[in-house]
Order: sequence, then structure tokens, then C-alpha cells
Amino acid sequence: MLRHAVPRDPTVAPSATSLSRPALLVLCACVLTAQALVAAVNLLIPQLAASDLRPDPGELLWSVDAYVIVFAALLIPAGAVGDRHGRKGALLAGLGLFAAGAAVSALAPAPAVLIAGRGLSGAGAALIMPATMSVLIHLAPPEARGRALATWTLAVGLGGLAGNVGGGLAGEYLTWRALFWAVVPLGVLLALAVARTVPRTPSRPDAAVDPLGTVLLTGALVAVVYGIIEGPAYGWASVRVLAAFAAAAVLLAAFTGHALRADRPLLDLRIFTSRRLRAGTLGIGAGFFGMFALFFVNAQYLQYAKGFSAAQAGLAIVPLTIGMAVVPRFGARLEERTGPRLPVGAGLGLIGAGLLLVSTADAGTPYALYALYLVVLSAGAGLSAPSLTLTVVGSLPAHQAGLGSGLNTAAREVGAALGVAVVGTVLASRFHGNPQDPAQVAAFTEAMGTALRTVAVVLLLASAVVVAGLRGTGRRGPG
Repeated sequence: MLRHAVPRDPTVAPSATSLSRPALLVLCACVLTAQALVAAVNLLIPQLAASDLRPDPGELLWSVDAYVIVFAALLIPAGAVGDRHGRKGALLAGLGLFAAGAAVSALAPAPAVLIAGRGLSGAGAALIMPATMSVLIHLAPPEARGRALATWTLAVGLGGLAGNVGGGLAGEYLTWRALFWAVVPLGVLLALAVARTVPRTPSRPDAAVDPLGTVLLTGALVAVVYGIIEGPAYGWASVRVLAAFAAAAVLLAAFTGHALRADRPLLDLRIFTSRRLRAGTLGIGAGFFGMFALFFVNAQYLQYAKGFSAAQAGLAIVPLTIGMAVVPRFGARLEERTGPRLPVGAGLGLIGAGLLLVSTADAGTPYALYALYLVVLSAGAGLSAPSLTLTVVGSLPAHQAGLGSGLNTAAREVGAALGVAVVGTVLASRFHGNPQDPAQVAAFTEAMGTALRTVAVVLLLASAVVVAGLRGTGRRGPG
């Protein structure tokens, strides 16, 4: 999935083993589980806030974002590690880390330990995702590869739904600790299934592993998200917050310098000379920025303002699947006829419009109307996603197809992390009460509306940049 996910080296013989149906199902189950844990914790935020951990708003944000940040930052290096040392081994190691992080989270006596456990699970997910696609691409025959990749992509999408429903059910009938405990045997069972059904594929000893680049990029991401999350608590002009942003700038500059000098960097930044690639990557990140901002506040709104149970809140997100399931085919056909600019611009615009609509919701908003707002959002995501994916992958030569897939996934996770950080930060700065107090529900929904409008404005501004970047390019146009 990442840097060298599609073997192109003529010295590597093709595998004699084909992709069996059980192996495909197991690989997709691994992907679905890793993706589900991104969303599941959002449904447990009210329970976590009232738990004996007593997390403050910043710690609640970190309990969500620690997983996503580590996941995003390690995707590309984790893919290179798997290619170099063995993809099946990387997948098994990822499942082990994933389960171990869940156990640490379940046992957490303090918010810091919960956050650490979430980060450990995120590292496991970073090994799982590229390894599954790499194995799939290597084993699937050319004529079946498209269908196999479509099944893998469907599993990613279903992971978000499964996380919302599973997190809601856990919040309703179990506890937040029980959710993490449930992940431990699930990880073990998936590892046993991988060991039994998934064959080994040839490794690539020449795959680049860039430890310094990994450390610099991860540090930069953590620093910028730390500054965003801690801004309301310490003040945007405080030494702590300004130091975080300064550290992010220094680390990013150091990463850029290293990437331009290194023979085999983690990410060759020269690929971003392509205007089309820059636009596609930004567009993917912007879409997930908006979607995950919604995920963060959705469960809180439904439980605090509408009085839904955790299970009902998890099921209430189902309308989001309508547009994601129905619209992508239309978006792909439109892209073939007009190029990416129209479906991308219209799709990102619909996500922004959906966020603005949701920002008007309060305790008196009928759920049917709220569900319609969710359908608008999902239609935008379904319309833009195929074109954005093709834009990124199609902007690179064939031998860098794996890198294109990695950029897609990394852009999603970085966008998701920033979306959670921004919406949570604005919400925390505008609302300081207890949303479980009925007398304060109106103040909560007003603050939520401000937070979502802020996210929508940022997304729409980014969308304008994306559309401008795609000007004059068709599906296979020049960068």
C-alpha cells in the first residue's frame, strides 16, 4: 500500500500462490478492525468524560487523536518495513501491537496511560494497513486485482460504520474499558487467522527505511496538533503553545532538508512539484478533516442534546453510508467525462454545506432533518473520493503506485487528526460547562455550531485551493 507496495523489481519472482477467498476475507477483517478503532472512541467520549479518569477536554481530544496521529505518521515507514522484512511478519507484529495497546488502554489508571495505549494501537494499525494491501496486490492475479482492491476499500469504509455502531453498543451495554478488552482477543484471533490463511510474499531488501525522516515527520505532526489542542487551556500566545508551533516548524523544515538530501528518503518531496498531486493530496486531507470533525461532535450532540442512548447514537450515523455507497460510481463516471475538477469541487462543497447545515442543529431539530444533513455530507464524500484518489495515484508514474496509495491513506489520517483537534479545540474554548446538565444543553449546541462552522470555512477555503490546482487538468492531464 505504501512506498513499495506494488513489487516492480524484476529480481523478485512473482508468487506462485494466489489470493484465496479466506485470505482476502481475513485481510479485509484486519483492515476493518484497525479502521473501526478510529471511530469507536468518539461514541465513548461522554462515558470517558464522566469516568474515574477525570480527563480534561485536552486529554479527551488526545484519547482520540493519539491513535490517528501515530497511525498517520507511521504509515509510510511501516509500509517500507513490511516490504523489507516481510509483509506477513509486519501484519502479525501490527496485530500484536494493536492488541497490546488496547490492553494498556483498558488497564489505564490515568488519562496519560490511556493516551499511550491509544498511540501503541495506532502504531499497530500503521503496520496492518499497508501490509494487507501489499499482500493483496502481490497475490491477486491481474484480472482479479481490481475486485480485490474494491473489497479492501469497502472494508475501510465499513470500518468507520462498525466503529460507530460497536462503540455505541459498548457505551450502552458495557463500559469503555470493556471495549478495549474486546479488542485484545479479537487481535489474537485475527493473528491466528493470518498465520493460517495468508501466505508469505517475497520481501524487498532494497526497500528504503528512513528512521531519521520518520522521527522528524512524526515529531512535527505531534507538535502542531499539541499546539492546537492546548491553545484554549494555556492561551494561544502562551510560551507552551508558541513553543509547540515553533517546534513543528523547525522539525518540518528539518524533515524537508533531510528529504531533499537523502538518497532514499521516507518521502521524496520532489513529487510535490506536480500541481495536480498537491491539489489531490490537499483535497483528500480536507475531506477527512471535515468528516472526522463531524464524527467527534456527532455522538456528543445525539446523546447530550437529543437524549439518544450510546447504541442509538452509534446507529444514527448510518445515513452517512447512503451517499458513500451510492454516489461514488456517479462520481467516477463524471470524472471520466469532465476530469476531476467538477466532481472534486462539487463534492468538497457538499461536505462544507453539510457541515454548515449540521451547525444549525439544536435540541429541537428533528432527527429526520439531521439525518438529511448527514446524507448531504456523505454525498459530497462519495462524489469527490474517486476523483481525488485517481488524481493522486495518476499523478505518479506506474512504479510509484504504492507511494500514491500511501499518500492517499496518510492524507486521510492527517486530515482526520487535524479535524478532531480543530473542532474539539473550538468547542472547548466556547463551552466550559457540563453538557450532561439539561440547563446547559443550549450552550453546548451553540458552541458545537460555532466549531462546525469554523471547520466548514477552513474546508471550503482549502477546497478553493484544490479546485484552482486542478484547473486545466483532465483525469490524465499533466501535473
